[in-house]
Amino acid sequence: MNFLAVPMRITIHQNEDLVTLKIDGKVADSLVGEFRRAWQELTHSLGSRKLSVDLREVTFMDSTARQLLCEIEAKTGADFIADRPLTKYYAEEAMRGTQANSRQRD
Repeated sequence: MNFLAVPMRITIHQNEDLVTLKIDGKVADSLVGEFRRAWQELTHSLGSRKLSVDLREVTFMDSTARQLLCEIEAKTGADFIADRPLTKYYAEEAMRGTQANSRQRD
């Protein structure tokens, strides 16, 4: 099975205190726009709830998608759920990107 060919799927789970944005598959090219639209729609209903981004089923993210993860982390302080070296890398990169951006502003 070619894991890179799995289409992207976004699922949103919400409760009183937490919203989980679950991303599955390959996030690249035109699919980044779909990821961005889902994120923008979610921002209107997030309120004071904590955001969790579940990356466990992501197979690939291009640089534009990874930059969007940085933006999400910067705006919300989101927690990332990752369980493989690749998804852990994406999560750590998003958190480092936020730290690097804050250092540049100081």
